[in-house]
Amino acid sequence: MGNMIRIKTPVSTDEVRKLKAGDNVLITGIIYTGRDAAHKRLIELINNGEDLPVDFNGQFIYYVGPAPAKPGYAAGSAGPTTSYRMDPYTVPLLERGLKGMIGKGLRSKEVIEGMKKYGAVYFGATGGAAALIAKSIKKVEVVAYKDLGAEAIHRFYVEDFPAIVVIDSEGNNLYESAPPKYRID
Repeated sequence: MGNMIRIKTPVSTDEVRKLKAGDNVLITGIIYTGRDAAHKRLIELINNGEDLPVDFNGQFIYYVGPAPAKPGYAAGSAGPTTSYRMDPYTVPLLERGLKGMIGKGLRSKEVIEGMKKYGAVYFGATGGAAALIAKSIKKVEVVAYKDLGAEAIHRFYVEDFPAIVVIDSEGNNLYESAPPKYRID
């Protein structure tokens, strides 16, 4: 597969454009979480010309609703949710500087075009590695929409969070280029 690359958030467009489909990445820094309900609220704010509760410029968002933490961990099991549910809400966040999304499954043509235009990547989180991913999460705080519980927007501080570049900023797509036996849906 690709190279092993360490990156720290926030990232620049130049850094993102160097990442290629197939690269294995270890992410250190801040990652925000968000699923459908939170995304819907963010888009309502954008549509009303209001400020967002989080500055996504140079940041990554992880499509996850973390389980409650076990003793000794900052977060519980934190496996990715299906990304296409966020597709209708993604391009306006890319316009506001979002540089990466972490999830599982396919993305729409509109999202991929937005990633190419604004310089962003889509990472696959290893679906079966929710417990391993939880180990990389060192600190968790809710930063918006606490009423949504697990679906609130959390700020994770992560160290060596494992991910793979599935779709790069040029639109190269591992789901299309990798042999079918590697396909993850």
